[in-house]
Amino acid sequence: MATSYKEIMNNIDTLIFDVDGVLTNGMITITTDGQMYRHMNIKDGYALRSAVLAGFNVCIISGGSNEGVRKRLEGLGITDIYLGAHQKMIQFEEYCSNKGIDASTIMYMGDDIPDLPVMQQVALACAPQDAAPEIKDVAEYISQIKGGDGCVRDVIEQVMRVQGKWTTQTEAKYD
Repeated sequence: MATSYKEIMNNIDTLIFDVDGVLTNGMITITTDGQMYRHMNIKDGYALRSAVLAGFNVCIISGGSNEGVRKRLEGLGITDIYLGAHQKMIQFEEYCSNKGIDASTIMYMGDDIPDLPVMQQVALACAPQDAAPEIKDVAEYISQIKGGDGCVRDVIEQVMRVQGKWTTQTEAKYD
């Protein structure tokens, strides 16, 4: 019998996320001067901060290179942020090697084809509800929530609840 995603969550100590389509809804607003704006869900931010404070390794690997995204994530206490990652396996392998992390303890959430190679290497591959079909095919867990609408909160809260680390008495304060 196959192991359920809830059982796998017991062993997760590292959470890795894509940005566009996961932490955002995948849409960008482009101004006349070329600035690109993304929207992130505040509940996802709360969950990310809670995970950092609970001692999880939290990493971001994104093909995008918006420094505003980096600033937001750093404000949540995330220090391992790879932007401009067009070959995500390179950053994934570097991160795991530098931190001494085994793929069998990693959850990764992605939404599109560039995420596929990493998703095939981790213990728990996750996807937002509106992920590409190829991503849903390899995901052990597909959130009922779309990217940018709280899917990150959904999966973090589940991992933390399974491990008894989710609490309503948290110090997850952030800017």
